[in-house]
Amino acid sequence: MNNCKQLILVDGSSFLFRAYYAMPDLATKTGQFTGAVYGVTNMLRKLLKECQPEYVAVVYDAKGKTFRHEMYTEYKANRPSAPQDLVTQINYVKQITAAMGFPMLCVPGVEADDVIGTLATQAASAGMDCMMVTSDKDMAQLVNKHTTMVDTMKDVTLDEQGVIDKFGVRPDQIIDYLALVGDTSDNIPGVPKVGPKTAVKWLAEHDNIDNIVANAEQFTGKVGEYLRENLEQLALSRELTTIKLDVPLEQSHDELRFASPDTATLLDLFKELEFGSWTREILQAEYASDDDALNDYADSALTETLPSTIDGSGYETLLDEAALDDWIETLSNAKLFAVDTETTSIDAQQASLVGLSFCAAAGEAAYLPLKHSYAGVPQQLDFDTALAKLKPLLEDPKIKKIGQNIKYDKIVLSHHGIKLNGIEFDTMLESYVSEAGLTSQGMDTLSMRHLEHKPVAFKEIAGTGKKQL
Repeated sequence: MNNCKQLILVDGSSFLFRAYYAMPDLATKTGQFTGAVYGVTNMLRKLLKECQPEYVAVVYDAKGKTFRHEMYTEYKANRPSAPQDLVTQINYVKQITAAMGFPMLCVPGVEADDVIGTLATQAASAGMDCMMVTSDKDMAQLVNKHTTMVDTMKDVTLDEQGVIDKFGVRPDQIIDYLALVGDTSDNIPGVPKVGPKTAVKWLAEHDNIDNIVANAEQFTGKVGEYLRENLEQLALSRELTTIKLDVPLEQSHDELRFASPDTATLLDLFKELEFGSWTREILQAEYASDDDALNDYADSALTETLPSTIDGSGYETLLDEAALDDWIETLSNAKLFAVDTETTSIDAQQASLVGLSFCAAAGEAAYLPLKHSYAGVPQQLDFDTALAKLKPLLEDPKIKKIGQNIKYDKIVLSHHGIKLNGIEFDTMLESYVSEAGLTSQGMDTLSMRHLEHKPVAFKEIAGTGKKQL
């Protein structure tokens, strides 16, 4: 996505539900769930970084029923109520959206789709390009020469040809396509036994539903009977799948401009939600030229959101039982710690365990060598003794662990009789969810992307070719 003068319309409700189901059950010390808030905030931050929008809005569904419920009482009747742990996060999501500087719309009686459709139509009529950020297939009906549909999580952009390639019909046929096949998520019935292939075939032959209905007697077989039996229902389905393009709005498309972030409000929200890295980011930007002020603020505020440090400082190699015991105690008392295995192969089924690393706070970590073998290697702890000491810690489901592709580490440890429990988070999986379109989710790449830190390469330690240790 390039920085250009265009209107960007974000389907905030789509972001909210995708984040909720993709993110782990993060929570504050007081029990406030934060996974969906973190996911949406991360997606909006990514959008800002990549697009630097001038004209933009984030649109959320309003509470209550819409005009479609009045039209069809069974509309979305099959959907369960939103989970309570998600409901408690919605207000935080909206507060952060506004504080970040995004114009935010939430219109009663209609859906976010209708608000986006109205604004996209306004923009297109004025000759302004529009990018709809959503994964909702219904929105494909709005795509035209000025309007595209972008799924930022999959890095997929649909223009007019893209809609044809994906669905097999033109954007102006999407309404009829959806009416024919129905939509189980919205409880729109469609025509029984008519699936995507049949709908595409009928629309290719007859162009639209009006022509299909006019020639209904010509359709043979059981599917033809179903069509004729459901003509009235088909007309209703068509209305339900049509996005409203004339929602009365207080702001027009060219009044939706990105504003300066309210950093004070963001700081308070990030502190409350215990988003430590984003809290630190704001503080460092706020007090970049005043180290004393930053330190003073950190003493009173930042420490509330960042993990407590481990006694001592820096990085430690564990070469005796006393040092290992100290770290086991530290990790046992940590709210969350990172664990990683050092092995001889990227194939978890073939790998031999060489060592383990642990971290419970930024800048402080320990490495436990177990089977290093090279000239001058220091005395290491007995392999079986060390693993026996670590086994209760690693198997305790109440002590939460984080890792990069931690499934690999779980498999490796299982070969030594250790069942890794309490897995809370996987940074690689989070990257796949929130940054799927980027080329790599490897640890080195993530370090550079998010921390601007270049890790030491393996070859710098072990060498290469015949000389590799």
